[in-house]
Amino acid sequence: MADIPAGEQRRQLAPPVDHTGVLGWIRKNLFSSWGNGITTIVLLAAILWLLNWFVDWAILRAVWTAPGGSACRGHGACWALIHEKYRLIFFGTYPYEQQWRPLLAVAVMLAVLIASGDRRMWNKRLLAIWGIGSFATFLLMLGQISIPLGLILFVALGIGGLGMLLRGTVADAAEINGWRALAAVGALGLILRVIGVLPGWSLDIAPFSYVETGLWGGIPVTIILASYGLLFAFPLGILLALGRRSQLPAVKGLCVGYIELIRGVPLISLLIMASVMLPLFMPQGVSFDKFLRAQVAIILFAAAYIAEIIRGGLQSLPKGQFEAADAMGLNYVQKTTLIILPQALRVVIPPLVNTFIGFFKGTSLVLIIGIFDFLNAANQAMVDPNWAGFPGEVYLFAAFVYFCFCFSMSRYAKWLEVELNRGTRR
Repeated sequence: MADIPAGEQRRQLAPPVDHTGVLGWIRKNLFSSWGNGITTIVLLAAILWLLNWFVDWAILRAVWTAPGGSACRGHGACWALIHEKYRLIFFGTYPYEQQWRPLLAVAVMLAVLIASGDRRMWNKRLLAIWGIGSFATFLLMLGQISIPLGLILFVALGIGGLGMLLRGTVADAAEINGWRALAAVGALGLILRVIGVLPGWSLDIAPFSYVETGLWGGIPVTIILASYGLLFAFPLGILLALGRRSQLPAVKGLCVGYIELIRGVPLISLLIMASVMLPLFMPQGVSFDKFLRAQVAIILFAAAYIAEIIRGGLQSLPKGQFEAADAMGLNYVQKTTLIILPQALRVVIPPLVNTFIGFFKGTSLVLIIGIFDFLNAANQAMVDPNWAGFPGEVYLFAAFVYFCFCFSMSRYAKWLEVELNRGTRR
């Protein structure tokens, strides 16, 4: 600047005020042209009118307490209906004096889900959290639990085998031997139980009065069906996605057939099959709980959709990742669990969350087989003739509850996507 004549030097001026800050953003995005300006004014006027009407209806003229629906007529929103029927909406026909149990069960499930979102818990501690949380949830909801010896041995075999599979490349010899011992005890016990050496006893726990699943309803049913449906559908979907990409024709054919068959029929048809048709094929005297049949139908249905999403993630990975894993001398299990799957799952977080949200809301279809989830329990609140004629308040309240759950899942997924991609961008 010293070599430039003084007359030719120009001061560096700040940009105009109406081009920066809030005013600049408004001018650029809302009033960049005559057409955009008119559209903005019309939309703002419509929004303000709707907001003014809604505040007047939902708050200023609302009725918060009333002995019946007749007291609400001629006023605004009848929130007295929600105040009167909130226990029916949240807990369905669960025994009134025992509704503290589903409330506590929902708190346990939410705590388990929140803990599962913490990346520091993504290890064997997560299995313990889900095990303890699931036991507490169903003990509270049922009141009594009977665990057969065969189921205990089968779980021991499954956990031991899974531990050897997933920890075989990163665990020390003592830990591997522990997983092997657990799997061996489970396998040996099952064999002895089958041949009749071990008796068929069961572990009975009954601290509360028994409540059959036919009386369950409301938000606990929605959370249980959605959470455990997706919990078991996710690993099944991974196996189906890997099987569809398998080089073995039989494995690939079975996986393709299952995925296309399940995705080609609506969920309602599976629920009807599980509730009506399945008992017809069972031996006389053998039956499964209706709630359990609905849960299995949701698992099988969700797994097919999750499998296609994960297959898309696997196909998006560059071929060099597979070749690099082969060059390191890793076997198929090591290559898949340590290199391929983590990258594929990170890519498909948005569609996975979209599927999770869809199935969380889709649990309302279980009404077709006589199970009342949160939305269907809310519908029951309008059956009372003393409160008839106020569906808007009930559906707005249900929509608000669904929005809270779905928005929380969406925000967590966005945060998780940023966290998992941190350090991978250049």
